[in-house]
Amino acid sequence: MASSGLAYPDRFYAAAAYAGFGADGSTSSAAISRFQNDVALLLYGLYQQATVGPCNVPKPRAWNPVEQSKWTSWHGLGSMPSAEAMRLFVKILEEEDPGWYSRVPGFNPEPVVDIPMHKPKEEPQIAPASTNVTSIPEPKTISENGTSVETEDKDVILEGLSAISSHDEWTPLSVSGHRPKPRYEHGATVLQDKMYIFGGNHNGRYLSDLQVLDLKSLTWSKIDAKLQGESSDSAKTAQIAPCAGHSLISWGNKFFSIAGHTKEPSEGITVKEFDPHTCTWSIVRTYGKPPVSRGGQTVTLVGTTIVLFGGEDAKRCLLNDLHILDLETMTWDDVDAIGTPPSPRSDHAAACHADRYLLIFGGGSHATCFNDLHVLDLQTMEWSRPKQQGLTPSPRAGHAGATVGENWYIVGGGNNKSGVSETLALNMSTLTWSVVSTVEGRVPLASEGMTSVHSNYNGNDYLITFGGYNGRYSNELTFTNVSLYDGQVYTLSLKSNSQSTAKEETVAENTSRVLEPEVEISQDGKIREIAMNSADAELIQQNRNDEASEKLLAALKSEKEELEATLNTEQLQTVQLKEEITQAETRNAELTKASHLSLTLNFKLFVANLLLSSQDVDVAELRQKLQNMDALEKEVELLRRQRAASEQAALEAKQRQSSGGINSKSHIELRCNYFPGLANLRERVNNATINGRQLLEKQGAHD
Repeated sequence: MASSGLAYPDRFYAAAAYAGFGADGSTSSAAISRFQNDVALLLYGLYQQATVGPCNVPKPRAWNPVEQSKWTSWHGLGSMPSAEAMRLFVKILEEEDPGWYSRVPGFNPEPVVDIPMHKPKEEPQIAPASTNVTSIPEPKTISENGTSVETEDKDVILEGLSAISSHDEWTPLSVSGHRPKPRYEHGATVLQDKMYIFGGNHNGRYLSDLQVLDLKSLTWSKIDAKLQGESSDSAKTAQIAPCAGHSLISWGNKFFSIAGHTKEPSEGITVKEFDPHTCTWSIVRTYGKPPVSRGGQTVTLVGTTIVLFGGEDAKRCLLNDLHILDLETMTWDDVDAIGTPPSPRSDHAAACHADRYLLIFGGGSHATCFNDLHVLDLQTMEWSRPKQQGLTPSPRAGHAGATVGENWYIVGGGNNKSGVSETLALNMSTLTWSVVSTVEGRVPLASEGMTSVHSNYNGNDYLITFGGYNGRYSNELTFTNVSLYDGQVYTLSLKSNSQSTAKEETVAENTSRVLEPEVEISQDGKIREIAMNSADAELIQQNRNDEASEKLLAALKSEKEELEATLNTEQLQTVQLKEEITQAETRNAELTKASHLSLTLNFKLFVANLLLSSQDVDVAELRQKLQNMDALEKEVELLRRQRAASEQAALEAKQRQSSGGINSKSHIELRCNYFPGLANLRERVNNATINGRQLLEKQGAHD
């Protein structure tokens, strides 16, 4: 978070002591009980990961569910580096208890100075009364060691947005109406000369209110919006779910709220639409496969589509995926671009140039902030890392961006130590960075999770910021005129009086950022190292060797732990592979044996089939022979009848002969004609009988 105070690892140990984790590893149940169970378990796992390292202890017995849950939380972090676990521990604690730092036992916070963000004028002039005047100058109050002190009257009477014509002044907007609750990670958009603020995070709780600022009258008002249901009755009672880390995009005469963290996250991204005329929210039905639910992403309007990139899902996993939503068909498209995409991140900024190029800048992981610039060609869908000109921006996350013409303005953000003080401008045509202004002190402008929008009023282009968090939640409005920006660098000396000046210098000195060195690889292959800024040059010079040694030892220890974890993992994988090989060999032997048995069985089946086929042939032949025998028997029977008839005829002839009838020659011829046929027939019957017996004997042998 962007808050001043101790550096790491001292900040982690202070947070751990506040959360109830002792230096000896003990845990105070009274302190940890202030968190929900899932948060307490996650803090325990991160503390163990940061102080002990990856979990190598055996899993507790099943009868101890508390210790088992703690072991699961720690073991699930895997080989997360100690530094990342420390930063994630502090981040989660700040989300759950934003004011923890000022309540650490034995900690005396430095005095906090609220500084007006405009240049003091030697002879302030009060503008004449006007219908556009929205505030009356009042003495400002600063807090020094808990004591309220009135400052000199340095405020400006605003006549709408046109009161400030100089681009180098970030000026607080004095507005009428009830101010929204302080917050960060909210959404903001401008629609029809009105700035809408929706949701956000306050004290670790998500918000669902919708606030609107009339940019003509500079008046805040709250919209009592309802969620439109399927019937008119449900629209009167349904409420929109609180969320943070979402994006607002104006489209036509309505605007969309896309993605965001919620208490009960859905599986995919939800798109909500707000109609200012009916003051109702509605859930938009989309088609295609929606991206996974997330927050901290960027949503950029490109023509009739929006391009969504990155973010952090409900399981705190960082993302770098790319999706496009067609606003005319409400269809999601999962884009697989070529080239090297940005590393997974959230709380970055994005802009579109010439309706073709998507620019991604900065953002962070759980432990590191980035200052890299990536460009996606939306026609070829190819990522690139272009060479940049001008200064090198410092790493930051949670910053806000707004485009005006060819310039992309970057405001605020944090670097895990303090808020970023400079406002940057990137010329998107030449990719040249420059500093627009720099603020001093812990002011709302140097916050993360703020929003920045662009508004054109009377021909002038204004940037308007709202909210943010820099150790305290803010609901301040600031604006500046960027119409006349000429590329020069301006430093705003934010001083109220001689006393606050000394305090301010002390705060600025204590809150100067100390950045980790970062290496940036440009497209032409050159490597540049980001220089480190020192909070106290003399102190760092004196302790340089000690700090370098400590860092080296910490790095070597961390590397040793990672190598040991890697070695253990490799050894475990080797044992598992050996077991798998042994199992595979056993299965192979069993399969070989089964294969041999299968071959033997198949051969036996083949022989049996051959025998059955031969048997079928013999049976058919036997049946044919039997049929032939039946025919022969019929023929024998016929010959017998003929024989009987012949014998009868012979007898009759003999009788006639004896009586002087037929002669003996005719009788002899008849007998000669008959008996040769009878002999032949007997031979055929005998042969058929022999063949039939042989076949029957053969059939019986087979059976």
